[in-house]
Amino acid sequence: MCAGVHSHPHASPHSQAQAHPQARTLHAPPQRMSLIKYNKKGFKKETLLHLYEQLVKPRLIEEKMLNLLRQGKISKWFSGIGQEAIAVGAATALLPDEVIFTMHRNLGVFTARDMPLDRLFCQWQGKRLGYTKARDRSFHFGAMEHHIVGMISHLGPQLSLAAGVAMAHKLKQEGRVSLAFTGEGATSQGEFHEALNVASVWKLPVIFVIENNGYGLSTLPSEQYACKDLVDRAHGYGMRGAKIDGNNILEVYSTLQKVAAELRENPEPFLLECVTFRMRGHEEASGTKYVPQEMMDAWAQKDPLDNFEKWLLKEGILTEAYAENLRKTYKQTVQDAVDVMFNEPEPIPNTEEELADVYAPFHNTAIQPTGAERDLRFIDGISEGLREAMQRHPSLVLMGQDIADYGGVFKITQGFVDLFGKDRVRNTPLCESAIVGISLGLSLKGMKSMVEMQFADFVTCGFNQIVNNLAKLHWRWGQAADVVVRMPTGGGTGAGPFHSQSNEAWFTHVPGLKVVYPSTPYDAKGLLLAAFEDPNPVMYFEHKGLYRSESGPIPDGFYTVEIGKARKVRDGQQLSILTYGLGCRWAEKVADEMQLDADIIDLRSLVPLDYEAITNTVKKTNRVLILHEDTLFGGIGGEIAAWITENLFEHLDAPVMRAASLDTPVPFAIPLEQNFFPVERMKQTIEKLLAY
Repeated sequence: MCAGVHSHPHASPHSQAQAHPQARTLHAPPQRMSLIKYNKKGFKKETLLHLYEQLVKPRLIEEKMLNLLRQGKISKWFSGIGQEAIAVGAATALLPDEVIFTMHRNLGVFTARDMPLDRLFCQWQGKRLGYTKARDRSFHFGAMEHHIVGMISHLGPQLSLAAGVAMAHKLKQEGRVSLAFTGEGATSQGEFHEALNVASVWKLPVIFVIENNGYGLSTLPSEQYACKDLVDRAHGYGMRGAKIDGNNILEVYSTLQKVAAELRENPEPFLLECVTFRMRGHEEASGTKYVPQEMMDAWAQKDPLDNFEKWLLKEGILTEAYAENLRKTYKQTVQDAVDVMFNEPEPIPNTEEELADVYAPFHNTAIQPTGAERDLRFIDGISEGLREAMQRHPSLVLMGQDIADYGGVFKITQGFVDLFGKDRVRNTPLCESAIVGISLGLSLKGMKSMVEMQFADFVTCGFNQIVNNLAKLHWRWGQAADVVVRMPTGGGTGAGPFHSQSNEAWFTHVPGLKVVYPSTPYDAKGLLLAAFEDPNPVMYFEHKGLYRSESGPIPDGFYTVEIGKARKVRDGQQLSILTYGLGCRWAEKVADEMQLDADIIDLRSLVPLDYEAITNTVKKTNRVLILHEDTLFGGIGGEIAAWITENLFEHLDAPVMRAASLDTPVPFAIPLEQNFFPVERMKQTIEKLLAY
């Protein structure tokens, strides 16, 4: 039986209710609630017993953890008691190599996938034997060997990761699906809508499961959304959906088994609302005083394990002796793992290891060019870099708004569709967060991707995925995030405050990201190709003002510029100017106008910084100006100045000084924009520096 599964993408809400008559009343007053009805038709005895066993195991683990919590031996617990049928049904219905994206109350997924309990328990207790080296807690981790990816506290982002894994399945024609859990509260987040929208537009084989357990912490569904049923939203995205009894293990299992089989054959997304109830607090400390007691009593009668066990006994499929022996065996298994957890020592900090694990290992050296040079523009360097990367990495996918047939707003990918096809050069909906999440999902499946922010300013819409998922993933549980985010940045064209800002400092502050910022056509191509070689997330800033105004020699073929190495622009003795991007042009122009004997260093890699190059120039000239287009306060110049002062103070003949843009948004009118930029103030600062 697959109740509530609609084959037509525009099935009406009314038809959904007819398909499952009790679905609309599951959160109704207790007197109207029907008990669970099972139908064993089509199920083998072995399957029924296996499902029972998988329900028992997480329940016994929960009971043990709650006892330990009451004894003060553990500090926190998120209980999924009463919701096990959803997690167990999903994990057993899917194929073992299909990735499931879990949340707090999905313990049954981990146990059904036979995750070692000692490692799982140590993960919860912050022990090194866990999956994050004690760096994260609870289910905030992944284990790709078990094809499980856990949540982050922001809840919604994992939906897009699941869509990315589904996209990898579709592109590789693997005949697999992915599945992501979310709660009814998280459906209010923008990520929910973005992920569903993109998955529907691209027909990705992903199942989105809503665990509607009645409360988002203490917030009622009526305070979360105005629609009657969350599954009704499927209609708005042009996808199929169903609403089922989430406490009925057979209904969950059969529904997901059928849907997954359909999606493997005909890729498309599916929205499944599973109605259940949270029998304990959001976490134990929060309690359940806000829940009416009669509601708790009524839902206790719909316990998924108790009901299924009684039905199996009644049907003669299960015996009391079998059930008792199973519990005894599982309890001992749980106790053995608990003993390991408590015997495992507290983690000993290792600063060197903590720093080393921020990035995935990568042997970062420049690959020298062998092709003939041509004089090309900065924008041509980027385009050639993308083309070379696409040829070198057959699984690389480019994603961005209008980048396909239109070629992007700057025409950087013009003609790419003809060369590589629309599967690999993809127009995206205006869903920056979902697209970044999808790029990370592709990385989980061993693929590479590039996301183009149409303008760097628009990255705010995808900020969470970048700073909390891309940046932290390897440090948290050792999974590389092989993603390049292109950031057309900077002003000079009178484009105003939403198309001109320099926001590189937002990302240099985030451990786990690499940030590069070329200023020449040669580096534009070489640094971009280096970014694609690196398995870590790279923010690639490209100044729009340089696109067609800066030309220079670019070698044919493949080569890279080492990330983390600065470039000497000009050799001098009088003072050092540290800069990057358009600042390099400003520095040369001012040096010529003022007839300066300046040592000009193009940092070009902001994370990691070339401290050796900085040290050498400071020791050489003893006077330093740091120049950037970004605003002064909080810009990376302040960080570099602090490092020089702390490490090279004895080599300075004057204070480290900065020249940067005004601490205002970028103005529209050209005269105002020119005043915003630091060029004229830079001259005064240089005079002050030389006179000190």
